This record gives sequence, C-alpha cells and structure tokens, in this order.
Amino acid sequence: MRSKKSLPTPKAEQASFDWHPPGLVAGVDEAGRGPLAGPVVTAAVILDDMHPIAGLADSKVLTAARREKLYDEIRAKALCFCIAEASVQEIDEFNILQATMLAMRRAVMGLRLKPVRVLIDGNRLPQLDVPAEAIVKGDALVQAISAASILAKVTRDRWCEQLHLQYPHYGFDAHKGYGTAVHLAALREHGACPEHRRSFAPVAQACQMKRETV
Repeated sequence: MRSKKSLPTPKAEQASFDWHPPGLVAGVDEAGRGPLAGPVVTAAVILDDMHPIAGLADSKVLTAARREKLYDEIRAKALCFCIAEASVQEIDEFNILQATMLAMRRAVMGLRLKPVRVLIDGNRLPQLDVPAEAIVKGDALVQAISAASILAKVTRDRWCEQLHLQYPHYGFDAHKGYGTAVHLAALREHGACPEHRRSFAPVAQACQMKRETV
C-alpha cells in the first residue's frame, strides 16, 4: 500500500485583527466536503462596494433558483473572483481537509487582484502569503464569504448534474453526491464510478460488498 503524501498541517488558530489595513478584502468558502463523490470546490470573491448585491446569504439557506440568480450577479458585479477545486484523486491522496485547504489556496492565488486580507469560512486557514482570518459561520456573517459560498455551491451542483448524464443510475442530480439512502443503495448495486471518493468509508465499504457478491 503506497503511503499518502503529506501537506503542511492547516493552521487551527484564528487570527485576530485589532487593526484592519485598508485595501481589498476577499471572502473564501467551499462546497463539497461531505459528499461521497466529486471534487471539493472553493471560491474567492472580492466584492465591489460601489456595486452592492442584495440578498447575499449562506448558500445553504437559499433556493436553487435564487442561488443561480445571485451566481450571475456576483460574477457580473464583483471586482474579481476565482473558482478552484481539488480533485477526487487529491482528496483520496491527502484527505478531505488538506484537499480543501489546497483548493482554497488555489482560489485566493487565482484572484486577478491581490487582497490585503482574506476572510475564510470555518476554523481552519490554508497557507497563504496574505493575512487571513477564519470566521465560524462566516458564510452567514460576511457578504464576501456568502458570495463565495454561492459561487462554489452553484459550480459544484452544476458539476453533479453533468455527472448524472454520465452515470444516471446513481442519482447525482438529486443528492449531489451526499450519502443518502438512494446513493448508498446504488453504490452497493453498481459499485463506485471513477468520481467516487474511495478514501471515504461508505464508498470503500460498498466497493468491498460489491466485490464479495461478484
């Protein structure tokens, strides 16, 4: 069994900014840490104060139709944004936490404009070359993070809908890769497709059961 590569351990502490330097602030969030298949998608967004966007909120509390509308508005009005991901192969190689940190780093590094500060949803920070702060429930508290959560969520949902066209028997268009009863039953019946995360226990168990019944 080949050993897994290791990445630098993400920082666990939150930075506390008593003084905020003037300049551009980016919000960062992810979609897809929990599902059993597909990449983890991240987005970094720098909003334009001169072009406010009404209705920004945590993507999980918005309807799919509202997310789609805001997705287009964010892309049109933001000063800049970058959507990035870590692949299934990277998730299986490094683990989901480190793959998420890698994708977040890619999103920040891919911004056309460099921020002076980065605000990240959650309680972990990727390694960046700019000051960063982790904010628990930031997707509900910080508009730039809300915008990032919407871009990441819509991008990943669209990816799942495309995957459904390739593998309709799994039902990716409905459960978006999460471990629902329907998804687990399909895994037991059909085994895993190339986009399943084999390092996740439910996928590994389903593949083992499929091999034992063949």
